[in-house]
Amino acid sequence: MSKFKVLSIGFGNIVMASRVISIVQADSASGKRLRSEAKESGQLVDATQGRKTRSIIVTDSNHLILSNLRVESLSRRIEEGDNTIAGEEEDSNIDQ
Repeated sequence: MSKFKVLSIGFGNIVMASRVISIVQADSASGKRLRSEAKESGQLVDATQGRKTRSIIVTDSNHLILSNLRVESLSRRIEEGDNTIAGEEEDSNIDQ
C-alpha cells in the first residue's frame, strides 16, 4: 500500500492530496480571478479533457488545476480517502 495519499480528479488524473491547499467553485468570482491570473503566469493545469470546469484545485506550489468534478465530490474523496473512479461523475458531464 502506498504511503502517499492521492486525489483522483477525473479522467485518470491524480494530485497528491497533501499538496492541495483549497478547492474552489470554478464559476465564483474568486475562482474566475484565480484562473485568469494563473493562466497569465503559466501556472494553470487543465485536467478537464474539454469538459465543463466545475472546480479549481489550488496547490501549495501556487499551481491551479482545473477539474470537471464538483467541489463536493472532490472534498468527499479527500475526507473518505475514496479515490475510486466514479464513471457517472465523468460520463454525465459530456454534454456540459
